[in-house]
Amino acid sequence: MRIISLKIKNFRGYKDLVEIRFDDLTVFVGKNDVGKSTILEALDIFFNDGKGVVKLEKSDVNVDERKMDNNETIISVCFGELPDKIVIDSTVETTLQDEYLLNSDGYLEVVKKYKNGGAGKVFVRAYHPTNPKCNNLLLAKNTDLKKIVKTENISCENQSINTLMRRAIWSKYENELQLMDCEIDVSKEEAKKIWEKLVLYMPAYSLFQSDRKNSDGDNEVQDPLREAVKQILNERRLQETLFEIANEVEKKLKEVSERTLQKLREMDPDIANSLNPVIPSADSLKWQDVFKNVSISGDDDIPINKRGSGVKRLVLLNFFRAEAEKRAQSEGGTGMIYAIEEPETSQHSNNQRLLIEAFKTLASNEATQVILTTHSSVIVKQLDFSNLRLISNTENSHKEILSVLPGQLNYPSLNEVNYVAFGEATEEYHDELYSYIEFQGWKNAYIAGKPTRLYKRQRNNGTLIDEQKVLTEYIRHQIHHPENRANVRYSREELKESIDLMRDFIQEHHVTGEIDEP
Repeated sequence: MRIISLKIKNFRGYKDLVEIRFDDLTVFVGKNDVGKSTILEALDIFFNDGKGVVKLEKSDVNVDERKMDNNETIISVCFGELPDKIVIDSTVETTLQDEYLLNSDGYLEVVKKYKNGGAGKVFVRAYHPTNPKCNNLLLAKNTDLKKIVKTENISCENQSINTLMRRAIWSKYENELQLMDCEIDVSKEEAKKIWEKLVLYMPAYSLFQSDRKNSDGDNEVQDPLREAVKQILNERRLQETLFEIANEVEKKLKEVSERTLQKLREMDPDIANSLNPVIPSADSLKWQDVFKNVSISGDDDIPINKRGSGVKRLVLLNFFRAEAEKRAQSEGGTGMIYAIEEPETSQHSNNQRLLIEAFKTLASNEATQVILTTHSSVIVKQLDFSNLRLISNTENSHKEILSVLPGQLNYPSLNEVNYVAFGEATEEYHDELYSYIEFQGWKNAYIAGKPTRLYKRQRNNGTLIDEQKVLTEYIRHQIHHPENRANVRYSREELKESIDLMRDFIQEHHVTGEIDEP
């Protein structure tokens, strides 16, 4: 499975419902505190249920909604590239489509709702039968399904298997299913068992934060071997084996406790009847804790989290490179989502280039997605437009997540993305805008009517000529003729002013159409 989209509502700065689309490599850019990290942390809450890096709290509810007593946070994910076959009852294979667990777009849409920062209730939004004669079958117990089969005189080859009975019942009402979009509560009854099996097919999610802790007992992912444990234990075959082991242990413990209580009843029934065995469920067991002491240490056994920030990031970099190579050589592999905040932190620009190439390689592998946030123009310039998502706030504080595609912004340039997202006014961007205007034949129209200033042009023989240039040309000449030191160097504010003038001019042309040359 892979993430197609994420929906967030009433979570921190995301007051209204916002939908975010994902690719194999998705990179969020935008100003500080605009909500980039919030997206990564929402996914951590969704996938890891508070056992990952982030724990949901009451304070995570949007401030304005909290004042209105609306304390329900919603985080939902649509999955694509779904397994051809799944096993959710016994050992009989079925499909998500046959179980009517896909939404009207053909995706598996899982919705988690949290009240006041508490534990989430899980729903599957699906295009599902609503006919009272055959709805809620996923919540029905085996005895309930048998009753329907018997009452409606439905033929079913094996009534001990719920999958086969559901299939037979839906087949009976094939032309009157009354399919509609609805939410199936998979937190209760028999549907909970189905959800526990469905989780095994989902990708693992790992979040690397830019400001994670540095203590020896840090439970966040600091060491590649800890991440390796998480990936290994997430393999479906091992998950199923561990699930079987846990269920077998639970079964044995119940037998032991029942024998003990039975003997106690012979001596004191009142005490025996007041006691119940407390056995953790299979899905609550933390298998990773068994291997929590794995690590990479340097000479003298100095742990990795005691080394410098740059060294830690370099170890992380090479973990990704090794993982990318392993996945490239393997066939398929378990689904994995890597989310990394500001990978440029503490890294030289050369390492940043290596890092993004490692991420691009990793994201190209099957069943792997990479999600980044960044403030680095070095990283942004190495990406495709389709990788980028620009986050901004509208006037009413509504969040906008914009795809960055050629032609969508005023000028299709990664330099422009950096300018819009970071306010980075560069000579390179100035050059691109000027060249664009010149290429379109709009130079005279752009210059017309603008104030000029004195520019001393240097001839080949070294003599100077006084010329009048508008601000943009004044800067353009200084960029291309740094050997001419006869003019006052333009300021950063003037560079930004010139960029804004060209952006406004191009925007006006895009809105009004052709510009007549004077």
